[in-house]
Amino acid sequence: MMRQDDRRFRLDFIVEEDSILLRNFLQRKGISKKTLTATKYEGGAILVNGKEQTVRYLVGMGDTVSVLFPLEEPSEGLTPQEGELQVVYEDGSLLILDKPAGVATIPSRDQPSGTIANVVAGKFRRERVPSTVHVVTRLDRDTSGLLCIAKNRHIHHLLSDQMEKIGFHRQYIAFVEGHVSETSFTIERPIGRKDGSIIERTVREDGQYARTDVQVLGFHEKEGCQYTEVMLILHTGRTHQIRVHMQSLGHPLVGDDLYGGSLLLSSRQALHCASIGFNHPLTGHPLRFSSGLPLDLKRLAT
Repeated sequence: MMRQDDRRFRLDFIVEEDSILLRNFLQRKGISKKTLTATKYEGGAILVNGKEQTVRYLVGMGDTVSVLFPLEEPSEGLTPQEGELQVVYEDGSLLILDKPAGVATIPSRDQPSGTIANVVAGKFRRERVPSTVHVVTRLDRDTSGLLCIAKNRHIHHLLSDQMEKIGFHRQYIAFVEGHVSETSFTIERPIGRKDGSIIERTVREDGQYARTDVQVLGFHEKEGCQYTEVMLILHTGRTHQIRVHMQSLGHPLVGDDLYGGSLLLSSRQALHCASIGFNHPLTGHPLRFSSGLPLDLKRLAT
C-alpha cells in the first residue's frame, strides 16, 4: 500500500524469502536503479524494520522494507493553475481524467499555460501531493477522452514497463471520411516525422513500428458527405498514430485538416479515447475505464 509519510510517498514490503540483498529485493519489486539512485541522493530513504540501511544490507524472512521516495518538484515551465478537471478515478497512485477537446495535455512553446498538466499541478499543490505531473497516456489537443496520470515517478515507471511488456489497452472511436470497405483489419505501417515539418508525421520505411487494429461500426451520410464510424485499438503509441494510419489508407479523420480531412462536419479531428485498461501498478488488479462520446461526436453518430 502507498501512503504519505512526511509528504514523501512511501511503499512498504514484507520480505517472504531468506537472505537476499536489499538491492536485489527492491529490483524484484519493480524499483529501477534510477529510482534507487534518486532515493539515495535526493532526499529519500530506505528502511528495514524502521532503520535506514544501504542497498547492500541483507534482508530475510519477515523483515519490513520501506521506501520513502524523495519529494518531487514541479517541472520547470509547468506553472500550477486552478481549473476544472473531470476526474474519472483517483487513488494514491493514479489520476484518470476525461479530457475535453480543445485543451492541450502538456504545455508547449506556443501554449505554456492552460493545459491539463497545469491544472493537475495546481491540484497537486492544493492537496499537498509531493509530485510533479507524470502523463502516462497523452492526447492531442483536439482529441477528447481518457488520459492517465501517475502521481509518482515510480508509478510512471511501472506503468511504462507494463505498456512495454504486457500491453495497455487503449480503445478509440473515430469518424473517417468515405466508406471503409473492410469490416475488420490491422494496420502495420511505420511512422516517422514528415520531412520539413516539426509537427506532421507520415508513413515511411525508416519510421518506428506502429500497429492499429480497426473495426467498422457503421456508415453515415450527412450534408452530402459519406463517412465511417470506426473503433480503433492502439498497440503502439506513436505521435498522431491513428490520424496518420487512417490518412495513409485514404480515409483521413473527419475534421482533421492537418492530414487532409474536411472541416465541413467538424472543426476538430473526430477522435475520442473511449476506453483504457491496465493492471494497477501496485495491487495488480485489472482496471478498466470508459468514456461516452461528447456531444459533437454524438451528432456525427446519429
